[in-house]
Amino acid sequence: MLFRSIGQPEFVKKEWVKPGAIVIDVGINQKEDTTAKRGYRLVGDVAFDEVAEVASAITPVPGGVGPMTIAMLLKNTLRAAELADHS
Repeated sequence: MLFRSIGQPEFVKKEWVKPGAIVIDVGINQKEDTTAKRGYRLVGDVAFDEVAEVASAITPVPGGVGPMTIAMLLKNTLRAAELADHS
């Protein structure tokens, strides 16, 4: 399993990934894209298309780990509120 967040768009290439690896890309970067409405698109630190050829599973950017991060933050906030001293 490979977790990656280094702040370099599409830095990790498929040659660096063992076939069958699970890749969890937690990076998020703006990459110039003149065809996009904003002039850029969001990409991870892993070159998704090429690494997806060798990985058994890979998280997309955007939409990969972000929803899970938000869910866990909400869960922890609720737990903290439940444990708070309300006296």
